[in-house]
Amino acid sequence: MMEYIGATGAPVKFDSVPIDDGLDFNFILGFAIDADASGNPQNGVFSPYWESTLTPDSVASIKQKHPNVKVLASLSGWSLGPNVLRWYDPEDAATWISNAFSSLQSLATTYHLNGIDIDYENFPKHGNTSFAYCIGELITLLKNQSVICTATIAPYHLTTGPYIELFNGYKDVIDYVNHQFYTDKVSTPKGYLEAFQLRASQFDKDKLLPSYEVNGRGIQGDAFFDALNLLQENGFEINGIMIFSADESLSDGFLYERKSQQFLLNTTSV
Repeated sequence: MMEYIGATGAPVKFDSVPIDDGLDFNFILGFAIDADASGNPQNGVFSPYWESTLTPDSVASIKQKHPNVKVLASLSGWSLGPNVLRWYDPEDAATWISNAFSSLQSLATTYHLNGIDIDYENFPKHGNTSFAYCIGELITLLKNQSVICTATIAPYHLTTGPYIELFNGYKDVIDYVNHQFYTDKVSTPKGYLEAFQLRASQFDKDKLLPSYEVNGRGIQGDAFFDALNLLQENGFEINGIMIFSADESLSDGFLYERKSQQFLLNTTSV
């Protein structure tokens, strides 16, 4: 289970989210950003910008209460306040990687993190960037030095190109693909199946997780679970579910977190 949390400013807390101890449950903090508060790039020095209720002590507490919980920091996101965030090619890739490693190592220690999620959502129009190399080498270094044990990526329909390059070069250190299927503009189970088949051909079908945006875009309500059943009927294993986000789920009592965990517990592939 993958659950984004802390990205919207809602006063959400880990303790509010229902967690079934029979599943691996991953909170993804939104976001750690290599920019100052005005959005100016900091050459790989990442700082935490998630909701202030998600403190280091609260991370330690939820992990103590639920040993099946891991906590990841998602890198970048769409924006910081009014400032749209973009991948920028650093002047020196080695320096960026070194800065990123050091700052994320510090964040991992402070916040008791288990991993990172990659969510850069805007790229230069010319297409050829150092993104795949910098991020791939960063993940590899963080894993080799035992700073993290889990790494995920979060492409959406306009960013599959850079993420396919990253995945093809570094798939051995990438654990899951949290593709944002709610951006694929499908609202029916059949459309969801077709979108999943496309993304499965671009990434590893066994690492690709279906996703759902609470009160948001794409397929909504019980049609999502109909889509999951259709995926299984067509030979796909549901190895997890990504939900965006706990912040929005505060208003409905975490209905889709509950239903998603029950689905995963009931499926034979878990």
